[in-house]
Formats: sequence, structure tokens, C-alpha cells
Amino acid sequence: MATITIPKKLIKEEKFVAIPQSEYKEFLRLRKFFPVAKLTPAQKRDLHQARQEYKRGEFITLNQLEYELGITRKKKS
Repeated sequence: MATITIPKKLIKEEKFVAIPQSEYKEFLRLRKFFPVAKLTPAQKRDLHQARQEYKRGEFITLNQLEYELGITRKKKS
């Protein structure tokens, strides 16, 4: 197994990922089809709140939502 050393000055963020160049090129290719969304401050706040609620177990399942809305799905055979 090869070992590499990356100088700390090249790592600008706490989270750092090293991947093969071929996978990085594939990521760049796919990024054209799936652009990264830029969240507004309000959206960031809402996302943070939603994640906190999820951690506390404050959510309902799809089955619960369908029941509350009176939606019935056809069962798969």
C-alpha cells in the first residue's frame, strides 16, 4: 500500500477527501447534470431545524402521512 503525505497548508478545510483522478473526473462530469444548490440563509436555517427535529424523532413515516391524508396505495403483487 502506498503512503502519501499531504501538507497541512494544502488542506483548507477540516473535512478532506482524497479520491483517484478518474473518479474525480467522473464527479465533474456528473456535476453538470446535478448542480450543487446554493442555499439561502433562510433555507440553511430551515434545514438545520429539520435535522434537529429528525434527531429528536419528531417526524412521521410515509405510511403515517398517507393514513392521515386518506391515501391508499395499491399493493404490489
